Amino acid sequence: MRDELVFSLINEEKERQTKGLELIASENYASQEVISAMGSILTNKYAEGLPGKRYYGGCEVVDKIEQLAIDRLCKLFGASWANVQPHSGAQANAAVFLACLKPGDKILGFDLSHGGHLTHGSPVNFSGKLYQPSFYGVDKETGQIDYDALEKTARKENPKMIICGASAYSRDWDYVRIRKVADEIGALVLADISHPSGLIATQLLNDPLDYCHIITTTTHKTLRGPRGGVIMMRENIKNPYGLTWKNGNLKSMGALLDAAVFPGIQGGPLEHVIGAKAVAFGEAMTPEYATYMKQVKTNAKLMSDVFLEKGYHIVSGGTDNHCMLIDLRSKGLTGKDAEELLGLADITVNKNMVPFDSESPFVTSGVRIGTAAITTRGIKESHIPSIVEIIDQALMSKGNKEILDKARFNTRSMMSPLPLFEW
Repeated sequence: MRDELVFSLINEEKERQTKGLELIASENYASQEVISAMGSILTNKYAEGLPGKRYYGGCEVVDKIEQLAIDRLCKLFGASWANVQPHSGAQANAAVFLACLKPGDKILGFDLSHGGHLTHGSPVNFSGKLYQPSFYGVDKETGQIDYDALEKTARKENPKMIICGASAYSRDWDYVRIRKVADEIGALVLADISHPSGLIATQLLNDPLDYCHIITTTTHKTLRGPRGGVIMMRENIKNPYGLTWKNGNLKSMGALLDAAVFPGIQGGPLEHVIGAKAVAFGEAMTPEYATYMKQVKTNAKLMSDVFLEKGYHIVSGGTDNHCMLIDLRSKGLTGKDAEELLGLADITVNKNMVPFDSESPFVTSGVRIGTAAITTRGIKESHIPSIVEIIDQALMSKGNKEILDKARFNTRSMMSPLPLFEW
């Protein structure tokens, strides 16, 4: 018997995704192969443990699938070890904390209000409740990471772990400098690359696996896979300053991380999602994916430039990756205003705190915009000026229905003919 209500709502969501401009930086469109694997019979199988070391019988096939996902992920990033079981990026980070820290240990993370993530020490998250967080942020003038302040705070607080990576930061990271201060104080470096992971895999941004001890990422943003997370490490990471960090060996650290995922924070792995991850990792090793990621970066750079030409303030003055953070205070708008206005034009963004924000997290002064999803649909440079023009019209409409209706018509005219997934 078909559940008409649920499936009618699924079709409604498909229509929403098809007709609109999806500019949320943490969203993307998965291929039909990824979706098919995720919706497969693999969902029936319980498989607590690791390939070859399960607590359930009948895991011969899912062992092969999970091992394939591990092998493909390691090949994609040049990693030496990986765990593909975390249900999300937050779960991946939680497992790293559990494996490497004790409750009450100090951590140093990127300030949430400057573009960091909840799991990097926010007081409302487990990372800020179980551990002692301190924070670094961006320079007020440049909008870019203040590495001098990061080093000063690290030496003062002496954290056990330094976390780099962001939820809303448009520039590349200086992993070498972060590793230097970590070595000096004997800290681990965790790089959370959930947003730029696809750009890193295709060598369009600096490689954190060269210098950071542990890497986490989601699989559903620029990697264009199912919703989930992974943890990775590379053996013999570089030691550019000749400083010594006594980290033991990869095998023992991997065992600690495996145990932190299961039984530490999770039960049975989602083998249907792991199968979909394996498909996505395979797609990410193709020349077509490399071309896609170059287009994502090109689209973001051009979009940032066009916004700047129209007088918008881009935090940090531009972008190196797939996203940008727009401070709307100069336009007399809040992030909440912008999200609502753009929604009426079938343009999906999320309100977002900007550095040194004067509004609350429920209102905010900015919006975060990314180009990964629209690029999956086939958007090229020629579309970008028109997209920014539609956004500008909606934002400057002051709620005028006629202007917003025209913006919505232009959005649908551009997006409705495009497939949901195009190489």
